[in-house]
Amino acid sequence: MKRFGVAALWALVIAFVAASVPAFSQAKKEETPVNAKRAVRLPAGGPAPRMADGHPDFSGVWFAGAAGGQTFDSGARRQFDPKVTPEESPSFQPWAAAKIKAMTSTDYELGRASVNCLPRGTPGMVLLNPYPFQLVTTPGQFVQLNELNNNWRVVPTDGRHHDPDPDPGFLGDEVGRWDGDALIIDSIAIDERTWNSFTGWFHSDQEHVIEKFTRPDLNHLYVQVTIEDPKVLTKAWTSAPHMWTLGHEKLQEYFCTNNQDVEQLKALKSKESGK
Repeated sequence: MKRFGVAALWALVIAFVAASVPAFSQAKKEETPVNAKRAVRLPAGGPAPRMADGHPDFSGVWFAGAAGGQTFDSGARRQFDPKVTPEESPSFQPWAAAKIKAMTSTDYELGRASVNCLPRGTPGMVLLNPYPFQLVTTPGQFVQLNELNNNWRVVPTDGRHHDPDPDPGFLGDEVGRWDGDALIIDSIAIDERTWNSFTGWFHSDQEHVIEKFTRPDLNHLYVQVTIEDPKVLTKAWTSAPHMWTLGHEKLQEYFCTNNQDVEQLKALKSKESGK
């Protein structure tokens, strides 16, 4: 079962219970709504643990936002506050902007990795992932295990250079290095079937992605992504810091199986095109 997939069921249960209690009890409940935006945030919890080589250890299961675990609170799941850390929109070249503008909602759906049972790749493993992931770090290696579609990656963090002639892949050719307490993951040769957003942000074979991982304390992880693409963008784009919070639940199974959405969407697209 997908996380948050039972939200609709809970909504029905809450509505039934609310209809069954006295009016004064309902009024009291409204003072502290279940989905309050001021969600409880975990305290720092102490310093971040460190590996034998002295670098921060990112190991743990991480949940998007401030809640640190399963929650239906959209405020708690939000990874950054746009008022505090505004995020500039990507600066597309005119031809790329026109191509995206011409896309329909059906095109957006057909471009989604989940519709096509494809991995979200880099940087989608972070930017397009609302589900938890587990990190396992050891000196010289970074492992990320995503609950979403059971995607995973293993990145060397010994400062090595890229393969001089890499084959394209959904994750690309990834290498890591340390910059103080920040882990920098550098990716090139990313498969062009991946998108950087749910609304048409395609990329070229020249895309270059830089991810910066930091763990300022025990309970929090931050990831910031920079994307360079000289064929599609007029300048590099940098995301706001995305916040993840330590949890203590194991990852659930999440597989894309027997997915018929793509065929239905293709039929809808043909109808839209008059073909």
